[in-house]
Amino acid sequence: MDIANLIDIDNSILLLLNGGESMFVDTLMLTLTSGLTWIPLYIALLFLVIKNNEKWSYILLIISCVGLSLILSGGVSDHIVKDMVARPRPINEPSLYGIISPIRGYQAFGYSFYSSHAANTMSVAVFFILLVRSRILGIALVLWAIVNGWTRIYLGVHYPSDVLMGLLCGIFAGTISYLLFMYIYKKISPKITYVSSQYTRMGYSITDIDMVMNVLMLTLAYVMIKSVIIVF
Repeated sequence: MDIANLIDIDNSILLLLNGGESMFVDTLMLTLTSGLTWIPLYIALLFLVIKNNEKWSYILLIISCVGLSLILSGGVSDHIVKDMVARPRPINEPSLYGIISPIRGYQAFGYSFYSSHAANTMSVAVFFILLVRSRILGIALVLWAIVNGWTRIYLGVHYPSDVLMGLLCGIFAGTISYLLFMYIYKKISPKITYVSSQYTRMGYSITDIDMVMNVLMLTLAYVMIKSVIIVF
């Protein structure tokens, strides 16, 4: 399979997933793709870290490593890869003009490859999956990252390959950042194993994880209600 065939497949999936025919779904995607929508989730994750780590040195280490994961994922994309590849976004591609549906005037600046949205969200998801070791939280965060990537295709600002590469880079960035965290953490902290139904094996309270899940569910409820209100 040559490059031309891969590009054709990429375009076919893009056209399949690109939207614009439903005001409800359009609003849903526009709200889901907004970073402002997820501020409560970020605050909940920060609370989880602060509540379950007694020393500020540990808390600052975690925050620093999350920041590193964002630099390795979206930062590398925005400031290095996109300019090097210089791939126009689908909505700016002349050959797709009139085929890609613009969603209520939504625009994104810069080049397309690869998706910083997908990379950033997946890097955060992977880091917290490895840090907390909660199955339900892990599944929820992976779905969150995938949905964020899907919104970019729906809105016509990224190709499927942009999102796929973003997710892969996010996995890499989140894993590398966590490995660095553990390397430093083991140097400054005694080894503790938690054996309790009230905590994960990394020492994170199940009650606090439930709080994060509740925040995520309430955020999704807000997104759905907003989308329904727009229709009517």
